[in-house]
Amino acid sequence: MKMIKWSPLHYIKQRPAHANGLSAIVALVIIILSLTPLPELPDVPGNDKTHHIFAYATLAIPTALALPRRVWLMALVYIALGGLIETFQPYVNRYGEWLDFIANVLGVMLGSLVGVCANKLID
Repeated sequence: MKMIKWSPLHYIKQRPAHANGLSAIVALVIIILSLTPLPELPDVPGNDKTHHIFAYATLAIPTALALPRRVWLMALVYIALGGLIETFQPYVNRYGEWLDFIANVLGVMLGSLVGVCANKLID
């Protein structure tokens, strides 16, 4: 049951290099936001864990959409990135937390699932 004929998702599915580039940009933004020393965390709407889930799902979706056969490899890379960030945060006046890491893993899993499912729906 393929439904979508053209969309930005179709464009990403057809161009794995662009999907990898998009995920690389998202990864860079995550790294910068996660490792920039702050005197205190900014007051943003929502829960900290939902921000982690959203960020890592956004990271995983493009490559899962364009490269569904490599989804597990890329998921492991993104999970490792989340673990490294949480490990280094205490060295830049931030807090590394296990619950943040778990939220990162959940985000990668959710994004991978969404990307693979979208791949099957896009013609």
